[in-house]
Amino acid sequence: MELAGRTALITGATGGLGRAIAAALAERGAKLVLSARKREALEELAAELPGEEHRVLPSDLVEPGAGERLAEEAGDIDVLVANAGLPAAGWLADFTPDQVQRALRVNLEVPMLMARAIFPAMVERGSGHLVFVSSLSGKAASPRSSIYNATKFGLRGFALGLRADLAPKGVGVSLVSPGFIRDAGMFADSGAKPPPGFGTGKPEQVGAAVARAIERDKAEIAVAPIPQRFMAHLGLTAPSVAVRIQSGSAGQKAAQAVADGHPDSKR
Repeated sequence: MELAGRTALITGATGGLGRAIAAALAERGAKLVLSARKREALEELAAELPGEEHRVLPSDLVEPGAGERLAEEAGDIDVLVANAGLPAAGWLADFTPDQVQRALRVNLEVPMLMARAIFPAMVERGSGHLVFVSSLSGKAASPRSSIYNATKFGLRGFALGLRADLAPKGVGVSLVSPGFIRDAGMFADSGAKPPPGFGTGKPEQVGAAVARAIERDKAEIAVAPIPQRFMAHLGLTAPSVAVRIQSGSAGQKAAQAVADGHPDSKR
């Protein structure tokens, strides 16, 4: 799908990855509907982007029903980029049932329900694209991430299953799965460092990957250096080996640093 002249709804638009995605799509001529919690930040972002037809729709996706309302308010769109997410880092026992539900809602339920609300019009037109920003945590489990892993494993399965449903109808579905990203995103926000030798990616790579997924109808794009992609693949093919490696001292330290860097991730 050519992005020029298309309308794209981006959730989590004012975060570091959201900004990179917005910039990549706007540079290719897309008209954006930008959503996040704070209107002022959204308006500032819209003013910074190339193009003059961008809209802002503030929404707190933690609230029940917010995703469906956002989809309705956005109107006819050609592209959905479901990028909003919560880190949900820490020990399972430290989460209340309500905190678990919040993570499940934002990371998994909202993307599913927004897709459900949006794709029928795309099917009727015979064109459109849904992009789900997941994580390599949707392929390989890691310490202090049981809830986050669950949401991202679930999102990956949902997106690939939906792709199989919609491919014959002319609607594309893609996953973009970042690993450790520097300068933006949940990992960078935590202040943690990746395990030695794993490296990091850049926010601009995530934005470019989203654009490429739409333009070339890619099923899944991983945004990470080779060592991270290898570990993610190992997590799929040999989970017992991957968990044993992740549970070593380096993996434990990195995981705890991420959890410590997100003390409010369960709010």
